[in-house]
Amino acid sequence: MTDVNRNFDEFYGYHFEDLEVGMSAALARTITDADILMFAGVSGDTNPMHMNQELAEASMFEGRIAHGMLSASYLSTVFGTRLPGPGSIYLSQSLRFKAPVRPGDTVIARVTLTALNPERRRASFDTVCTVGGRVVLEGQAELMVPART
Repeated sequence: MTDVNRNFDEFYGYHFEDLEVGMSAALARTITDADILMFAGVSGDTNPMHMNQELAEASMFEGRIAHGMLSASYLSTVFGTRLPGPGSIYLSQSLRFKAPVRPGDTVIARVTLTALNPERRRASFDTVCTVGGRVVLEGQAELMVPART
């Protein structure tokens, strides 16, 4: 495999021609109470499972949990900043939520390139978020990636 970093442009990411099946990128973020409050404010999702400790303690989760879409948003961060990077367009994403994420958990979001469609400049990815090695969400995504020309 070629050195994938040498073909990355900080303003345009990778061009379609630079992608190879098997490429992967990740980032880690620790979920804070402020993240949950800001996500609730931006999204409008003020579900008490995220906002009310007392109610959440009485639930099956036994405490507050982060929004599932907050963890999923880190996949978008990886796509938009690392692989394929700036200039790529998110077309679709499937998600399966497997386990809750709590304030203080560190989420690792990873994307892995699984297929390329040169005729349409589409790239398919497996997507996964983990906390402490445990899968908390997984899915697949499709992105459109700009060509060099």
